[in-house]
Amino acid sequence: MPAAIVLINAEVGKESEILGRVCNLPEVKKGYLVYGVYDVAVTVSAETMEGLEGVITEKVRKVPGIRSTLTLIVSRECK
Repeated sequence: MPAAIVLINAEVGKESEILGRVCNLPEVKKGYLVYGVYDVAVTVSAETMEGLEGVITEKVRKVPGIRSTLTLIVSRECK
């Protein structure tokens, strides 16, 4: 199943709101409020690569208050 980690830059003061909104998306598996260059990090998965692209571009990136994102497509996972 295709997956990605999306790092999000938020407008100042909108970090918690963005985390809540993004985590309500069914394709988002985990979400984190983080410190550093980015404000929020989420893991996203979908049935297909096209579906994953759609979730990121049409759902995650359109959440109000997001300034920018950086997407890391998962190549391999270990447990």
